[in-house]
Amino acid sequence: MVGGSARSRAPRECASDPEAWPHAVVDDVAAAVVQTIARRLADALRERGLSRRGAADLLGVNRQTIADVIEGRCWPDVATIARLETGLNTPLWPPLARR
Repeated sequence: MVGGSARSRAPRECASDPEAWPHAVVDDVAAAVVQTIARRLADALRERGLSRRGAADLLGVNRQTIADVIEGRCWPDVATIARLETGLNTPLWPPLARR
């Protein structure tokens, strides 16, 4: 279930070991999608030599939002993901198959 009480917990809290985010085992499919987005976003920033602040300036997305997505503290909205994917020219959303 996404929404309601399921979204009252951060995605990282759905992991077997939240401290191991974004590499922990996650049983919730929605949290697994956010986990993939977090890994791909962190990888894209690292590959481009961008800090979170530098990415925020370049992409027009708040630095704290970028940090929250990477750290699994929020459920990113579609607009944020679209801006990040477009600005980085890289897919963040995983394919339909479960990660």
